[in-house]
Amino acid sequence: QVQLVESGGGLVQPGGSLKLSCVASGFQFADYHMGWYRQAPGKERELVATIDDFSYRTNYADSVKGRFTIWRDNVERAVYLQMASLRPQDTAVYYCHAQYSRAIGGAQYWGQGTQVTVSP
Repeated sequence: QVQLVESGGGLVQPGGSLKLSCVASGFQFADYHMGWYRQAPGKERELVATIDDFSYRTNYADSVKGRFTIWRDNVERAVYLQMASLRPQDTAVYYCHAQYSRAIGGAQYWGQGTQVTVSP
């Protein structure tokens, strides 16, 4: 029922760009903070960027500030991540995340992930 479907990953050269998309269904999208996380082999999953449910306040990891941009469309029920100036260190599986914003301990959901590989 609940789905977060990511797309847009792939293989790019250093310095290249990719746009990731996450389309949500099965829940009230506008009531959820959204975010992108990533996990590289042998490493912990880390926050990349988040965007709030209604204020559209954003937060970025220091490693991606100035290079990545997150935005959302509550009508399309989608969140996007534009990635530019990609580095090999950005290689990871990128996951879409939803967090209910109206209560502590509310529902949260994860997408299946999409692979981003930055390599010559």
